[in-house]
Amino acid sequence: MAVVADRAFTSRSTLQRIEEGDSSVGMGIDATVLHGAGIAGRSGQLADLSVDEVGWTVVDRSLLQRVRLKSPKG
Repeated sequence: MAVVADRAFTSRSTLQRIEEGDSSVGMGIDATVLHGAGIAGRSGQLADLSVDEVGWTVVDRSLLQRVRLKSPKG
């Protein structure tokens, strides 16, 4: 953690906030940390829905299931 923080020119506490998902950390710091970790080249996949397996699983679960209505009696 200290190595990535040093490479990203940020503090370890900021890096910890990023890991915890703190939305108050700026995107510039996020990008710098990705670069410092050596994975900046894959950052384009972050918003790519075709490779987001977890996102598709959530969407599939939230889709409405087919409902069969009972016919009215009488």
